[in-house]
Amino acid sequence: MTLQSVKNRYDIIGNDPKLLLAINKAVQVAPTDLSILVTGESGVGKEVFARLIHDNSSRKHKKLVSVNCGAIPEGTIESELFGHLKGSFTGADKDRKGYFEEADQGTIFLDEVGELPLPIQVKLLRVLENGEIIPVGSSNARKVNVRVVAATNVDLLAAIRKGHFREDLYYRLNQISIAIPPLRQRGDDIILLFRKFASDVAEKYHMPLLRLSDDARRYLLDYPWYGNVRELKNITEQIAVVETERLITPEILRQYIPYSADGKLPVLFQPDNPAPESITDRELLLKALSMGQRINEMRSEINNLKQIITSLAQSPIHIRHNLNDQPSLLADNDSDLDRPHATESLPIHSSVAIPLPHNAANTIAEEVEFQDSEVIDNEPLSLADREKSAILAALQRHHGRRRPTAAELGISERTLYRKLKEYNLDD
Repeated sequence: MTLQSVKNRYDIIGNDPKLLLAINKAVQVAPTDLSILVTGESGVGKEVFARLIHDNSSRKHKKLVSVNCGAIPEGTIESELFGHLKGSFTGADKDRKGYFEEADQGTIFLDEVGELPLPIQVKLLRVLENGEIIPVGSSNARKVNVRVVAATNVDLLAAIRKGHFREDLYYRLNQISIAIPPLRQRGDDIILLFRKFASDVAEKYHMPLLRLSDDARRYLLDYPWYGNVRELKNITEQIAVVETERLITPEILRQYIPYSADGKLPVLFQPDNPAPESITDRELLLKALSMGQRINEMRSEINNLKQIITSLAQSPIHIRHNLNDQPSLLADNDSDLDRPHATESLPIHSSVAIPLPHNAANTIAEEVEFQDSEVIDNEPLSLADREKSAILAALQRHHGRRRPTAAELGISERTLYRKLKEYNLDD
């Protein structure tokens, strides 16, 4: 099968070298059973490559099952992937096969695989290594023979460093890597795709073809296309249907593409503090734990200060007057009194011992005393223990009420319920 025939069959438009390399690589590895990781931004067409790989493999006569991992609720994703037995949970009125059993002897495409929760990642690793699944409610493993093609638009290596993705699963999925370039890096492919989408609309609705002026071509080439092919298709179809003028100019494009006329990319604002919805529950809990640790360190500093003040209170302090009548405070045990240079530089005319009040240490320390703060044990704890301690402390402060507890921890009530169950605190 030639490269051009593959492009024609799967309606792939473009001649960019990086795109052609990705297509050629997909055709070469398709006959194998190796796991493949397709990477690229949202909208570049990763699902097309999953179909291409399946159709050119020995499994082409079996099912290709596509799963969007990011669209399945966390509470049901295990059942969706691996199935469940009747009565295993509320609403499970019959046995049900999961996506992996449905794809047995075929191919499963796991889109947005980076969105899988960590417990499910462990179970996916088991499937990849042993070909075994365990349905929800069952203790018996079942064998499946499935070829896995995964796709992601996130940096999995960065996710590994943050603890959001398992490193062993990454290397198991990434036996073969196929990178699809973003549209903004594909040069004249942008114009080819615009013409293709415009032609499809014209043919479907019996309309005249669109034409681009030279300035409009440059405008399209300069635009960053963060939505990639999907964004270009959407905008082209809008223009083709709405505009009566068939010669498209930059003035027309500006009505559909929010882009500056000077050709410079708009500045993307990245706030120092990300929006709350962009912070994961795990990160919020870690922030709360970190704050508690800092409070504990400050407590330690205050205790040290108390000890110093107490020792000062137990020994009188002399006020010494120098030649300029500027008082200085020196304790009786100040070693400077024994050094010659000290008496030469600061002549003493009088010395009066003034003891501090007996309760001076407590009086001063009370000014910096923390109220209602939690003390965290100095002994090193695991992340799970620290997380559990933070949740218990918050529950006690709110007398067991879960809504204000979740609000204080900065997590959702659903996550709090899950954590309570995980740490056996739901009683």
